[in-house]
Amino acid sequence: MSTEFGQNSELLNLVDGFNLAIETATGWPGIGLVFIYSFLIAFVLPGPSEVVLAVPLELGLPSWAQLALIMLCSAFGKALGSLLAFHIGQEAKRAGPIIRWLRRSRFDVIKWSENRSVQLAQTYGYGGLAGALCIPFFPDTISIYAFAVLEDDYFKFALATFLGSLGRLVVTVLFVGGAFTLL
Repeated sequence: MSTEFGQNSELLNLVDGFNLAIETATGWPGIGLVFIYSFLIAFVLPGPSEVVLAVPLELGLPSWAQLALIMLCSAFGKALGSLLAFHIGQEAKRAGPIIRWLRRSRFDVIKWSENRSVQLAQTYGYGGLAGALCIPFFPDTISIYAFAVLEDDYFKFALATFLGSLGRLVVTVLFVGGAFTLL
């Protein structure tokens, strides 16, 4: 896999390190790792966020309470990480050199894309973001950055990413739990 990323071997090592840490995290420090991993996966780490469901925390809580704690902590981490991605997207659409070049171009690409974005937002809005984030094993960083450039309300964006992230984990648990029930 490192040959695919070429010069990004540091990122690959970081991802591998986080995955190992998540797979072996126990106790209350494990909750912190779930939060940090979910925060980072929202804007920089490639990989599935569902990995956090396999954290062997051993907190002395009933399994349902431990799972709920992992899911809530992950959703909060991803919502906060998505706010950072949102801020980056807002800055990029205001001050990015590509945006400035496109605004000066002969064809008004920015005006066209802004109009399309308004249409998309009117059709799907933040519910579309939450729905996109509910799809298990899909890289949600793509959806987060796409909507970060299209939308402009920090609170609604954070709420949509929180609900979408929580929904994704619930869908994953129901899907995996249903599969084990059939076996």
